[in-house]
Amino acid sequence: MRVLFTSVPLAGHFLPLVPLAWAFRAAGHEVLVATTGSFLPTVLRTGLPAVPCASDERFRDQLAEVMSGTPEQQRRAHGRAFGALAAAGRDGVRDVVRRWRPDLVVSERAEFAGPLAAAEHDIPWVQYHWSVSDLRELARAAAEALGPEMAGLPAPVAVLDPWPAHLRLPHAAGHHGIRHVPHNGDVPVPPWVFLPRERPRVCLTLGTVLPRFGHAAPDLVTAMIESLGPLGVEVVVAVDEDVAAGWPPLPGHVTHVGRLPLGEVLSACDAVIHHGGQGTALTAMLAGCPQLALPHVDDQFDNAEMVAKSGAGIALMPGEAAPDAVAKACEALLHVVGHGSAAASLAELMATSPAPAEVVSLLTEGRADESRRAAPS
Repeated sequence: MRVLFTSVPLAGHFLPLVPLAWAFRAAGHEVLVATTGSFLPTVLRTGLPAVPCASDERFRDQLAEVMSGTPEQQRRAHGRAFGALAAAGRDGVRDVVRRWRPDLVVSERAEFAGPLAAAEHDIPWVQYHWSVSDLRELARAAAEALGPEMAGLPAPVAVLDPWPAHLRLPHAAGHHGIRHVPHNGDVPVPPWVFLPRERPRVCLTLGTVLPRFGHAAPDLVTAMIESLGPLGVEVVVAVDEDVAAGWPPLPGHVTHVGRLPLGEVLSACDAVIHHGGQGTALTAMLAGCPQLALPHVDDQFDNAEMVAKSGAGIALMPGEAAPDAVAKACEALLHVVGHGSAAASLAELMATSPAPAEVVSLLTEGRADESRRAAPS
């Protein structure tokens, strides 16, 4: 069986697909990733075969332009950006589908060229549903750039959802669960992860996008970190090295600054402060690590609310996230037993979700039955 994966050129959208893609490969299936030229190195570093299908020269500029406004406005603006990207790559993806002839297309929910190409060739497609948000504004805005074809797009044969079922919103009632398996790219695990810690450790991360678009100002980050000093904690800051290079010197209780493999690091932390991104929130849940979510844009607000609803964390909205409030919330995560017990329970629950290998069996079972029926006796 041949499986084509498609994603917009953002790490937070693509990396969650990697464990599923490798599960397909481990089961003996062929896998190919269709992406943009500039994102090709990121995909290739995961070890997956990839082909460039489009340019994303305007995409980064469009992202910078849509980081303001209300969440609803941001979603519409993001949808237009994703729609324009799909329109630019539609011919390239269509050509890959025509030439490679996949049996299944798997697309994360912001990528539309893959589903459209699948529909043209009567190929079933699967959607990977990141975020708890409905995001209907995103799809509607994307349709503005893609035209009437979007209106006739067949529904996916399955929607894969890594969020625990009890934290999903009503629109996700029919989704298929899939276990969140963190993929950290090519960053090594630091040795201190395996050593006993002498004081509580707090990880601070604002994701891969926000620091590059002015939503993680160095002065704000420094003030936030300084506010944690009186708690007697060790702070590790997960951020790309080139971003950190532009920051002022950080306080002495910061013991590491740079890229980190959160899948391993959060298991060695007592709390995490983050931006409400899906990957970080789910990785913290899987690690049983209490979390403080500070959402900035788009679906991060819904993700943060679900973190708080789970009992495994606290959410502070933009007007509430002053440094002293962050410190107070972090202190609660470290010392209020309920947050730690809720985080541990959530980790146990997430470990029971279907692993990517089980999902591969689910998605290929029908195809296998068809092959057996078609085989000569």
